[in-house]
Amino acid sequence: MNTDPDLLWSPTHRELEDSNVAFFMEWVSEERGLHFSDYAELWRWSSTDLPGFWSAVWEFYGLDAVTQYDEVLGDASMPGAKWFPGARLNFAERCFAQATDARPALVSVAEGGTPMETSWQEMRHQVADVAAALRRMGVEPGDCVAGYLPNLPQTVVALLATAAIGAVWTACSPDYGTPSVLARLRQARPAVLIAADGYRYGGKTYGKRPEVAELADGLPTLRHILAVDNLFTASTEPWSTRPEIEQHAWSALPASESPLEFADVPFDHPLWILWSSGTTGIPKGIVQSHGGIVVELLKALGLGSDLRPDDRYLFLTSTSWMVWNFLVGGLLHGSTIILYDGSPTFPDINGAWQVAEQTGATMVGVGAAYLAAVEKSDRHPAAEFGLDRLRSILQTGSSLPPSTWRWVYDRLAPNVWLQSICGGTDVCSVLAGGSTLLPVRVGRIQCPALGVALASWDPYGRPLAGEHGELVVTAPLPSMPLHFVGDPDGARYRASYFDTYPGVWRHGDWVTVDEDLSVVVAGRSDSTLNRMGVRMGSADIYAVVEQLPEVADSLVIGVEQPDGGYFMPLFVVTAGGIALDDGLRERIATAIKRRLSPRHVPDVIVPIPAVPRTLTGKKLEVPVKRILQGSPVTDVSAEGSVTHSEMLTWFEDFAALSATDK
Repeated sequence: MNTDPDLLWSPTHRELEDSNVAFFMEWVSEERGLHFSDYAELWRWSSTDLPGFWSAVWEFYGLDAVTQYDEVLGDASMPGAKWFPGARLNFAERCFAQATDARPALVSVAEGGTPMETSWQEMRHQVADVAAALRRMGVEPGDCVAGYLPNLPQTVVALLATAAIGAVWTACSPDYGTPSVLARLRQARPAVLIAADGYRYGGKTYGKRPEVAELADGLPTLRHILAVDNLFTASTEPWSTRPEIEQHAWSALPASESPLEFADVPFDHPLWILWSSGTTGIPKGIVQSHGGIVVELLKALGLGSDLRPDDRYLFLTSTSWMVWNFLVGGLLHGSTIILYDGSPTFPDINGAWQVAEQTGATMVGVGAAYLAAVEKSDRHPAAEFGLDRLRSILQTGSSLPPSTWRWVYDRLAPNVWLQSICGGTDVCSVLAGGSTLLPVRVGRIQCPALGVALASWDPYGRPLAGEHGELVVTAPLPSMPLHFVGDPDGARYRASYFDTYPGVWRHGDWVTVDEDLSVVVAGRSDSTLNRMGVRMGSADIYAVVEQLPEVADSLVIGVEQPDGGYFMPLFVVTAGGIALDDGLRERIATAIKRRLSPRHVPDVIVPIPAVPRTLTGKKLEVPVKRILQGSPVTDVSAEGSVTHSEMLTWFEDFAALSATDK
């Protein structure tokens, strides 16, 4: 009988004995003579004996049959660690290593459409055709190929074709504004742009050919456009007015005359460029390697998320969010990946679960904001949809309120394994996440990921147990960036992660690590609330405020002022047009005081029309803080990179009015 009210899920015999990580522990015992009684022992070994752990991952996943290496870790310093020198492997080739006729490689669904399957053999032929086309266009290893594409099968094929020839992939979703796309792609200097004519979202279609023409005009290195007809019938009309740019139709590419070949590239050969959100100046172009991504996603998805070849793996995402790349990584395991091009709230709030039912998804990844929105809708997905095949939910993006954790088990999938994961674009993986060997408790990420030397540190670099501190990683990971685009001396890279604690990765999150290894993330540390010397996480306040039925969304900011004062406003979006009167303000303040402390109560509670977010759903705490401290909007946000961008001007006006009132 469960006497722990916060215990939501416990591993069964299947998880304890037949999961990937259980098989890995058995393998390590037999092959290495190392015996671990539980996850904690396994994690401590994995995060301290890096050569031992990563060589075990290498062999467990059969990479020793692919290539040899000189040593596991030639240089362990951060930044600049040298992993598996001498090894040569290609990400695209490894994505085909588990190909089978038993199940499809891809299942794709457009809004309102029916699932379409792509076999492994079909995908291989398509990749060969596109790779051959890129070679004819003169693309060579190290050149950049850019995608301006929604979540389509062609996007996966384009990535794999680019990787197959040793070129560097980068992508922007077409829901980004043109200035935001140019802010990224100008840095990447692509030779080829693979672009769709539009996309569907929320029951509407958005034609994008004029935007493609704008992009072509703004990318001086561009030599070719490969046009994908997603919405409209193929047309001979040019997509660009620049005569030197050659245009090709995806649908008219000739079949390759030779089988798919893969460039033989070193472990640290650049694979792709991922982009920071771009909300605080020029986006950072984060370059990651073929080998680093292969070993990291084999480990993270296999030993962490327990992804298996017979899984159908869906992540609700755009192509600009790193979880799209994390989804494609499912191919490394021979899993079927599900591509949904559309809104998770179409035709209604349960759109994601309708897609999961249609496609037979067994693992579904979603953002925290979406789960909270379905909870607030008072719907009952478990009763409305056939989700019997669903065995795990991956949740990321921000922290979940306690009630949403419980709602998942009450209304969504009573027997599901809920994996709350914390990671980032910076490593394209998980720093803290799930394990089949551990229980799931309300509000807690289960554990640090294997191989991740994660800790909580105070400002002086002293480790903390059970207390809020900076999330740091004290040893290197294979998927840490090779470098940033346009950062030849590495100054921007070092400033982003290593200025606070030289030689130690500071991730920028505020975290608590308890003795049982469970992890609680309380928001970004660079937007941490710090009142009277006591640091507080914004997520704690959101968890209280957004559970009130009158509140639809909120944003809390802590502003250090020139006179040494501290101003902490709470901005609230009310539900259903409810007025934010004195009575509601009092209820909000009382709830915060009772659930947290008097110190958490904001100085003012202000109504706003909407909360601005990045296009991946994160609240713009840091940019808004900078605006309230006097920075102009143009200095803190790239155009087209946020939702409700008009709110940034609203906050600028609020800051000016607040200054006048003093």
